[in-house]
Amino acid sequence: MMKNFVSWLRDVSPFLAVIILWRLQIHIFNPGGILAIIPIFYYSFVRPINWMPLMAIIFCFLIDYNMDTKLFWTCAYCIAYAINGFQYFLDLQHADKNALVSFMIFMGAALFILMITNLSWIMIGRCLWVFIWVVALYLPITRFLKRVHGDD
Repeated sequence: MMKNFVSWLRDVSPFLAVIILWRLQIHIFNPGGILAIIPIFYYSFVRPINWMPLMAIIFCFLIDYNMDTKLFWTCAYCIAYAINGFQYFLDLQHADKNALVSFMIFMGAALFILMITNLSWIMIGRCLWVFIWVVALYLPITRFLKRVHGDD
């Protein structure tokens, strides 16, 4: 019985991580629940699991709702998901450091577009801060998720 529970817990851990990181909204350290992008990206592109694309779209929409960005993160995720379909050029499942460089490109491009649409010094500062903070937390969070999910 305990093995069944541990197995079930490992199966739902990616989804719980998305929910927990989205709910832990703090204005400076997790604006709009943006840290939920980390498990969304990791389990959609690096270690794909069933049902994550659907949950990712829902939670990207919720991040948009919290940040008042009008489907920006949802569209960014859908574009990245479509680009990832071209496995001829991208092989994120075999990338080093849990595809950190690809995550940096995804976040950098998305935040650059967000910054350009509302160009001000405050927006530049916010986008730089979010980029630095989310990228700095990417490896620790993905390593923890790998350990919990049993991917080690």
